[in-house]
Amino acid sequence: MDNKYSNLEKKLNIQFKDRDLLKNVFIHRSYLNEHKSSKLSSNERLEFLGDSVLSLITSVYLFKNYPDLEEGDYTEIKSAIVKMESLAEASKKIELNNYLLLSKGEERGSGRTNSNIMADCFEALIAAIFLDKSFEVAYTFVVSFLFKDKLDYLLKNNLYLSSKSKLQEMIQSKYKKTPVYKVLEEKGPEHKRSFKIGVYFNSKELGVGVAPSKKEAEEAAAKGALENVVF
Repeated sequence: MDNKYSNLEKKLNIQFKDRDLLKNVFIHRSYLNEHKSSKLSSNERLEFLGDSVLSLITSVYLFKNYPDLEEGDYTEIKSAIVKMESLAEASKKIELNNYLLLSKGEERGSGRTNSNIMADCFEALIAAIFLDKSFEVAYTFVVSFLFKDKLDYLLKNNLYLSSKSKLQEMIQSKYKKTPVYKVLEEKGPEHKRSFKIGVYFNSKELGVGVAPSKKEAEEAAAKGALENVVF
């Protein structure tokens, strides 16, 4: 156990006291289907806690470093920096995929590079650092491996504004109405859901998006609408 994670700990500059907690970060639920005798659960509980810790870290960081922003800006920036793609990218940079424990099926299905799995693993690691060390250590980890350079770039180039916000502003300013989002299809097992969502204005379909969550599918639909529709 110690040798397996020593390179990762050096990269993070964090030495874990609870080795099982660190291992737990990498246990995908599919792995337990083939290892029912495992004493450890999947990383889902850690991921849930990590999501909340990450939200607080982001709020504190923005509050301390960007005092001139408005509340609405904070919300948009938070959504942009903690979205699945950003977390998966950060996860891959520190090569968390090398430590994942997956079922044979997930291995064959490219689970080791799956953005959802990678993002969940990153949030689970945040929770593990928080529990094993402190909020301050978790804060430093997130700033170093997720925020560094990226947050300033997002702000300077106004890239934090979501497609959904842009579409709503565009339609609202011109027509004084807002677009409507509808779930067109929902399929797949609980741990691998897929949502197909359409965005409409005056009963006309503007765009369609497919993603693992409703929020991401709505964003994809809005992005498609902005690319394809001339207002």
